[in-house]
Amino acid sequence: MPDTPLRFDDLDSLRRTVAAWRGAGERIVLVPTMGALHAGHLALVAHGRAIGRRVVVSIFVNPTQFGPTEDFSRYPRDTEADLARLAEAGADAAWLPSVATMYPDGFATRIEPGPAAGGLCGDVRPGHFSGVATVVTKLLNQVGPDIALFGEKDFQQLQVIRSVVRDLDIPAEIAGVPTLREPDGLALSSRNRYLTPDERARAPRLHATLAEIAEGLARGAAAHPLLAEGIAALEAAGFGPVQYLELRDARTLAPLARAEREARLLVAAYLGKTRLIDNVAVLPA
Repeated sequence: MPDTPLRFDDLDSLRRTVAAWRGAGERIVLVPTMGALHAGHLALVAHGRAIGRRVVVSIFVNPTQFGPTEDFSRYPRDTEADLARLAEAGADAAWLPSVATMYPDGFATRIEPGPAAGGLCGDVRPGHFSGVATVVTKLLNQVGPDIALFGEKDFQQLQVIRSVVRDLDIPAEIAGVPTLREPDGLALSSRNRYLTPDERARAPRLHATLAEIAEGLARGAAAHPLLAEGIAALEAAGFGPVQYLELRDARTLAPLARAEREARLLVAAYLGKTRLIDNVAVLPA
């Protein structure tokens, strides 16, 4: 049986253990999650083990990044199953703070991220990235890792966190890890379990549509007509509403009319009651 990761529920114990590891010269990697772990999360742990000596995985469903009509109350939670998966993956520690630990009585500080949080999910989920930036900053301060790993599926989130760490001089490297996909192309996500069998059969069309548009953009085509065709194709496949389908600069997330420099094609769309997001890289024509 694999070793069970050390489980921490209080911050002082976590910090003492991490300080001992750091004192021994060990490189520390943080993998922040909201639990409901799947193979994509475990790939982050595996990458962490390849680049560091100690891997800490946080599990915290953060209420401040959910809107009032979003799925905070029904977001999947299974701590014991998550810990078993972390044992198999070789994580060293699991940080399981409570809401009271993260947001004690009197908590009144929030981080408002900059331009990277504008548009895309920032428009359709007001306050979301403020909640993300605040909780990730707290996790980085609590664990003090050398490097923190985030999946590229949440590409705007990755860029927001990079900008916060840069602007606030937080001494941690932020690294993105490529999206892990099912054999049919669907990006792994904890929310995929919400899909009905029929919706699951339709869901790979999201990535397939991105790939088709990216191919046209790579040949130098203008973005606008391809994006309009892509939205129509998704709606025909049963998605709706399509909240956005846009071409953005891969570093700044500024809108682009063509793939004249390294870019990202990003989408968010509902399939039934489930909101799915995805993105693909687009190299210059």
